[in-house]
Amino acid sequence: MTRVASLFLPQLAIERLRRIERPNLPPDRARAAPATALPLPVDDNPGACSVPRGGGWRPGARWARDGTTEDLPAHQRPSMREMGRRSEAAPSPFRPARGDEGGAAVMPPPALPPLWGLKPRILIAREGQRDIVTAACPLAQDLGLAIGMAAAHARALVPDLEVGDAEPSADAAWLDRLAHHAVRHWTPTAAAEGADGLWLDLTGTTHLFGGEQRFCRRAIGFLQRLGFTAHIAIAGTPGAAHALARYSGNRVKILEPGTETQGLADLPLAALRLSPEALVTAARFGIERIADLYAMPRGPLARRLGLKTVERLDQARGLAPEPIQPLVPFEIPVVERRLVEPIATAEAIAKVIGDLVDDMVEMLEQRGLGLRAAALACVRVDAAEQIIPLGASRATRDAKHIKRMFALRIERIEPGLGIEAMRLAAPQVEPLGATTIASDLIAGDRPADIAPLVDQLSGRVGDAALFRLTAIESDVPERAVRALGPLAEPQGWPKWKRPTRLLVRPEHLHGVVALLPDHPPRRFTWRGKPYRVVGGDGPERIHGEWWKNGREMWAVRDYFKVEADSGERFWIFRRGDGVEAETGDLSWYMHGVFG
Repeated sequence: MTRVASLFLPQLAIERLRRIERPNLPPDRARAAPATALPLPVDDNPGACSVPRGGGWRPGARWARDGTTEDLPAHQRPSMREMGRRSEAAPSPFRPARGDEGGAAVMPPPALPPLWGLKPRILIAREGQRDIVTAACPLAQDLGLAIGMAAAHARALVPDLEVGDAEPSADAAWLDRLAHHAVRHWTPTAAAEGADGLWLDLTGTTHLFGGEQRFCRRAIGFLQRLGFTAHIAIAGTPGAAHALARYSGNRVKILEPGTETQGLADLPLAALRLSPEALVTAARFGIERIADLYAMPRGPLARRLGLKTVERLDQARGLAPEPIQPLVPFEIPVVERRLVEPIATAEAIAKVIGDLVDDMVEMLEQRGLGLRAAALACVRVDAAEQIIPLGASRATRDAKHIKRMFALRIERIEPGLGIEAMRLAAPQVEPLGATTIASDLIAGDRPADIAPLVDQLSGRVGDAALFRLTAIESDVPERAVRALGPLAEPQGWPKWKRPTRLLVRPEHLHGVVALLPDHPPRRFTWRGKPYRVVGGDGPERIHGEWWKNGREMWAVRDYFKVEADSGERFWIFRRGDGVEAETGDLSWYMHGVFG
């Protein structure tokens, strides 16, 4: 079930400029007051009252200047709290305060409109020999100004008018930024819709936001915080979503799946994105609504209003496809070779791979990028396609190194009857600038770069076979080590000596003979082989981590380093301290091997 949203910004050009000029606008009513207002008196005696020096009296506080309140009406008298009686309870901020004399409630002053202190504004652009209005704010539209009107006519109708130059390139750039934001946070498929909106393919994504209604509120709230007015509509087709977002009269409109025909019936004909000529012809025939087109035969309709009208009508109703060209945030570097004759030998495949790598390295150099992952696609004559992946431990543009890594993977390619095309893509890249090459003229010792060696070994034994170990803050040995990438820098190794090989899980020992509580075992059997201990060191006591597992509240391990008569050295431990039963059952385990 396809669900498409149309995000419409009717005042994009005007509001984008006002957002840039926002620091210069009056933030409140005080700054919006006319410049001709008389200055308030300044009190130079800070001890006369609690008003800060130079602060002046509050506007309207006549009772404070005159020193009397008896002559004022009841509704104008100050509250007891303002006169300094702090024991009076403060008025509730959620309801209007009543007068001190029990009068009627004094309502707060009405809130200022959003465009308080702003003048009507239009944007104009040069078209031929005259200036045409391309955008008008709501205040200018209320005064009779409309898009497409001559700028001279608009100035004549409204003398006090702010006129600015239209910046379509800047508007398109801001809309492109919004589309990139939508791709990253809302849906993977988004596309620009003209100069004032976006198309969002919401198929299978709205459940992540709690449903379509909550997604619409989230999108509108996001744009409102940025200072933009937005309308959004969701329908089963892009044409229906476009029409509802602009002509339904609602800021949020959600059309149920399969009801596009009924939802578009009462909308004007301009909602179908028809050409001006088609709209003029339709008005001559008395066609005003989209529903008027439903009963008309397709042949006469196409002859009178054009074939595009029939196509737009079918697309809006879901009878014809209308694909959305998605925005691609990053163009993946891709090079390709189509062969005149199919190839099947390893030498020919290596030659084509070398040419593809050279082209890829040149493209990456132009973009300042380095390759981290690559995918080689081999298209055979039977239309089958085989993908050979490749990864690098560090971003690289070394052509020889990349060819050497592909050479280790040629044996995985199955040419079949022959390969007729090969394509190399770099789905993962990183910025890579210029690097200093090794030279005898450069003083100092530079550490050797082991990234090429890691890549070659990974190609032979696999990526999972290469790793480094680093320490973690934990007393339990099996939790104190973690695997890292082969190029990562381990740190934080403890001072205590640990075996070179630590078992994944401690293995139970049988036939253990030992003196309690602090002596190592004299003999034991591990993996069916008996061992006799000739030397030992310990114990090293390790307590359980009770904050991670409640069963380790009283757990104790006593570790011993022992040497068998065969020369092998082991790291074994006993559960329990040999005194308290809660600490363990005194069973022995093998945990590591030294040397």
